[in-house]
Amino acid sequence: MQKRPEKQRTAPAAPQIAIQGLDARRGALEVLERVRGGEPMDEALARSRSFTALEGSDRGFARAMASATLRRRGSLDHLIGAYIDRPLPRKAARVMDILRLAAAQLLVLGTPDHAAVSTAVALAGERRETAAYAKLINAVARKIAKGGTASLEALPARTDSPGWMWRGWERNYGPMKARAIAIAHRSEAPLDITLKDPGEASSWADRLGAEALSTGTLRIPGVSDVTSLDGFKEGAWWVQDAAAALPVRLLGDVNGQQVIDLCAAPGGKTMQLAAAGAQVTAVDISAPRLERLGENLARTGLKAELVEADILKWSPNTKADAVLLDAPCTATGTIRRHPDLPWIKSEDDLKALAPLQARMIDHALRFLKPGGVLIYCVCSLQAEEGERQAEAALTRCAGLTRRALEASEVGGLDSAINRNGDLRTLPSMLGEQGGMDGFFAARFIAPER
Repeated sequence: MQKRPEKQRTAPAAPQIAIQGLDARRGALEVLERVRGGEPMDEALARSRSFTALEGSDRGFARAMASATLRRRGSLDHLIGAYIDRPLPRKAARVMDILRLAAAQLLVLGTPDHAAVSTAVALAGERRETAAYAKLINAVARKIAKGGTASLEALPARTDSPGWMWRGWERNYGPMKARAIAIAHRSEAPLDITLKDPGEASSWADRLGAEALSTGTLRIPGVSDVTSLDGFKEGAWWVQDAAAALPVRLLGDVNGQQVIDLCAAPGGKTMQLAAAGAQVTAVDISAPRLERLGENLARTGLKAELVEADILKWSPNTKADAVLLDAPCTATGTIRRHPDLPWIKSEDDLKALAPLQARMIDHALRFLKPGGVLIYCVCSLQAEEGERQAEAALTRCAGLTRRALEASEVGGLDSAINRNGDLRTLPSMLGEQGGMDGFFAARFIAPER
C-alpha cells in the first residue's frame, strides 16, 4: 500500500522584530509598494499606515528614503540587476523594492552599510513571500555597498528616465538639454512662493531669508514646515513654483477684467489673478480640489467665484476678457517635486491626454470676447502637450493668432522663450539658483468678429 505523500508545510513568517530604524524603513517600503501599484506618491504617503504612524525624524527619514529610491530608481535597478543572475518573478516585486530601498540608502543617502543591509534583511524576514530571499538580499546589498557611489555616478544621466520620456526630450531639445533635464531631476526642488503684494518683495525676502528671483518669485532654502513660516497664516503668500507663476503674468494688467481660470485647483493662478484685481471665475471638476482652493482663498483674503464643473460641458453666462487654461497633462515638468511620475505615467497617458487638451482649447475659445486672450499652459516637458498642441490649435482654429512673449514679461529670462515666441521653461534653467519646473505656455488672441 502506497503512502500518501506528506503535505509540505510552509514556515510562518518571522515575527516583526525591534530594530532601530526599522519602522521608518517599513513606512518607506509601503510607500514604494503603493507607488508601484499606481498611486501617486502624495496619496501613498497619506494612505500608508506604516508611514502615517511615524513621527518626527523617523517620518522625515522614511520620506527621504522613498523619494531617493524613486528619484534614482532606473539607476538602482540597473545596479541591482548586475548582481542577480535572472530577473525576479513578478510575485517577488516586494523583494525588488527592499533591494531598491537598501541601494538608495547606501548610494544616495549615505546610510551606514550595516544599517542599510541589516534592516533590508529584517524587512525580508517579516513576510512569508520574501523570507526565502533574505540571503539574496543580504548578498546583493553587500555587493552594492562594496561598489560604492562610484558605480552610481558612472551611469548615464538617461538611466533614471523612462525611454519614452527621454526620447521626447532628446528629439525636441537635443542631447545636451535632455541630459541637463535628467541631471536636474536628481535634486529635489526648492520652495518657491508668490506674494499677494509683489511690491513687498524686498521686505518679505528679508523676513524669510529668501532669494528674490528675476521672475518675481521668492525662493526659500531648507524649509521643512511651510505652515510655520512668517506670513503663511495671515495669507501674505502661497507656495507656487517660479515657472508656474509665469503664465498669469503673460496676461499683463488684468485689474477689473473678467478672467476665467480653467482646471483652477489648487488655486495658485486664481490667487495671482484675484490679487491683481481681476474678477475671477475658477472652474475645476474635482470637488475636493475646489474645496482646497476655497481654503486657500480664505487664508489669503482673496475672492473668486468657484464652479465645480467639467469644462467641456460648461459655459459662462458672459464672455470673458481672458481665459487661462492650465490643462491636464503628464506633468513631466514637475518630476523634481514628484519623483514617482516616471513610474506611474506612461506613453499611453500622453496619447490619451493630447486629444483632450485639443478639445479643451477649442471649447475655451468660446468663452472669450472678440480679441480676448487665451493662455494655454501645461506643466509638461513633452512637445505633444506643448509646442505641437499650440501649432495644431493655430492650424485648426480659423482666425486664431499667437502673440509672442517678450523677455521683460518673464523677468528677462530670454532662454525661456522658444523660437515661436512661446514660454518653454526647463528644470535645468536657473540651475545655479535651484532650477525650476518644466512649463509651456502659449498666448493666443481670439479672432475679432
